[in-house]
Amino acid sequence: MKQVQKIKLGISIGDLNGIGSEIVLKTFDDSRMLDFCTPVIFASAKTVTFLKKQYKLSLNFQGIDDPSKAIDGKINVMNVWKENVDINFGEEDPEVGKYAFLSLEAATVALKNDDIDVLVTAPINKSSIQSENFNFPGHTDYLAQELEGESLMFMITDTLKIGLLTDHVALKDIASVITPELIQKKIDIIHETLKQDFRIQKPKIAVLGINPHSGDNGVIGKEDEEILKPTLHKIREKGKLVYGPYSADSFFGSKNYKNFDAVVASYHDQGLIPFKTLSFGNGVNFTAGLNKVRTSPDHGTAFEIAGTNSANINSFKEAVFKAIEIYKCRKEYRKLTKNALKKQGRKDTNKKLFTKDN
Repeated sequence: MKQVQKIKLGISIGDLNGIGSEIVLKTFDDSRMLDFCTPVIFASAKTVTFLKKQYKLSLNFQGIDDPSKAIDGKINVMNVWKENVDINFGEEDPEVGKYAFLSLEAATVALKNDDIDVLVTAPINKSSIQSENFNFPGHTDYLAQELEGESLMFMITDTLKIGLLTDHVALKDIASVITPELIQKKIDIIHETLKQDFRIQKPKIAVLGINPHSGDNGVIGKEDEEILKPTLHKIREKGKLVYGPYSADSFFGSKNYKNFDAVVASYHDQGLIPFKTLSFGNGVNFTAGLNKVRTSPDHGTAFEIAGTNSANINSFKEAVFKAIEIYKCRKEYRKLTKNALKKQGRKDTNKKLFTKDN
């Protein structure tokens, strides 16, 4: 019997002065992880050898020069660079940020070329990585440019899923950015991803208000009355189970979020503060809406503990498992919907033939 090839899981190494390398290598220091996927770490054998010693790990890895040559049952390290990297844990360094970008760039190319099936990104420092080649607020915006589809930051656990209308947008600009078109687009993405990536056939989606108390009927800002409420009404008329807007201050404390499959927050902190409060260390950042699967842990580089061998790997490990799970769900969904279309096509043909014969 032919052995089923495992999912090839690409990993960008993130900022080497942060905890990214620690959580990546510690995750795969557990050989049982190789039962679930074939990891391909985009860095260099020299760098990983140094880091392995730093963290006193016993993992064995295979250096490769082409991601398509990754070997099942092995930890593969794709040699993106050859030179030694001067790593100083806890420091913000544009030179180290350059390697974070090289890793991400190579992993993204491999993802586009189907040399890897999914991508899990270790944390970057958003300042250090800035350059002529990377002028983005974060991973999500870069991947939105490089991949197909419309991206959406979707923070997920098994019991809580929060999508954002706006992600890395300054607070003073949020009201001007939120338009009926944006609301419609983001809710469509969330609705589709719940169906194809999480097997939820009739998703129930809650939407949080833009202003405090959802504007209090226009007393505290007009955006909820004039933009959000009419748009949600139109979306409901199309058959989607979308509810709100809800006042954000009491929505999570009252546990109302448990009545829905997903929650839509208007801006970054409105969604991520409750998400990280309820699930920090176990949550996953999933970039929904793109043609490829990308996840990441729900935390940053944690420079304050980098190099101390004390980072918690739970969120990164969850990001690995979620990437695999979403990939399988999406593959199954596409197969089922493709077969359904074929069956529908045959029914239509038979109907035409029957009409013609009579």
